[in-house]
Amino acid sequence: MESIDLSDLRTLHYAVENPGDNGIAVVTLNRPEMRNAQNNRMTYEMNACFNDASRRSDVKVIVLQADGPHFCSGHDLKETERVGTFDLVFPVAGLDGKGQEAMMAGEEEVYLNMTWRWRNLPKPLLAAAQGKTIAGGLPLLWCADIIIAADDAIFSDPVVAFGVNGVEYFAHPWEVGPRKAKEMLFTGDWLSAADAKQLGMVNHVVPKDELRTFVMAMAAKIAEKPAFGLKLAKESVNQALEAQGQWTALRSAFSLQHLAHANNRLKFGIPIDPGFRKP
Repeated sequence: MESIDLSDLRTLHYAVENPGDNGIAVVTLNRPEMRNAQNNRMTYEMNACFNDASRRSDVKVIVLQADGPHFCSGHDLKETERVGTFDLVFPVAGLDGKGQEAMMAGEEEVYLNMTWRWRNLPKPLLAAAQGKTIAGGLPLLWCADIIIAADDAIFSDPVVAFGVNGVEYFAHPWEVGPRKAKEMLFTGDWLSAADAKQLGMVNHVVPKDELRTFVMAMAAKIAEKPAFGLKLAKESVNQALEAQGQWTALRSAFSLQHLAHANNRLKFGIPIDPGFRKP
C-alpha cells in the first residue's frame, strides 16, 4: 500500500501561508483538465494535507479551494488507482468481496467516512467554490464550516436520473432544507450561488475575481482567535447537528444508495466499479 508524500502531491497543491500564531493552510485542487474530478489519489492526498494542517501548531485555519474554472465535477469515472492501493484510514471490511460488498466498503472508506472525518477536523475549514460543483463534488464543500461562492457558482446533484438517491454523503436536507433538497434531487436542476446563500448552504457570494482575496481575508480574521476557542465553538455547533440525528441520517441514506447500486447491477448488468477492489 502507498503512503502519501506531501512533497510529491499529484492532484493538488498544499502550502501554509504566514506560518506561526495565525497560520493558514491552503489546499488547492489541481486537476483543472479533469474539472477537478475527485479520484482516489486526490482523496488520500487531501486527507494527508488535512492531517498535517490539523496537527501543526503554526496553523489556525484551513482553506480548501480549486484551480481552473470549476470547483469539482464530481467523482472521476475513469478511476485507475484502486482504493486498496493506498493506506486505508478506516477499518472497512470487504474490499475483496463479491456482490455489492466491495463497492460499499470502498465508498465507506473514501466518501462517507472520509467526508465525515473532514467535517470534524479540529480547526475551522473554509471552502471557496467557483463554476460548477456536481454530485460528488458537493461533499467537498459540505464538510467545510464556511462556504464562500463566486457569483458564477452553480451546484447540482443529478444522480436520481441514474436510479440513485443522491451522493454518498447525503447532507442535502441539512444544507438546503428538506423541500429544496427534494426539488434539487427530483429535478436535477442547478442551484445558483444566490439561491444557495438564501438557503443557508453558502455564507457569502462574491465576484469571481474577488473570491480568493475574500476567503483569505476571512481566514486571516478567524485566525486571530484562540485556537482552542475555535475548536470548541466548532464542536458545539457540530454536536448540535449530531443531537438532531445527522450522522444516523447520513448512514441510513448511504445504505439506501447501495440498495440502488445493487438494483442497477441486477437490472442493467453494470459491473462493480474496479476502483473499489483491492489491487
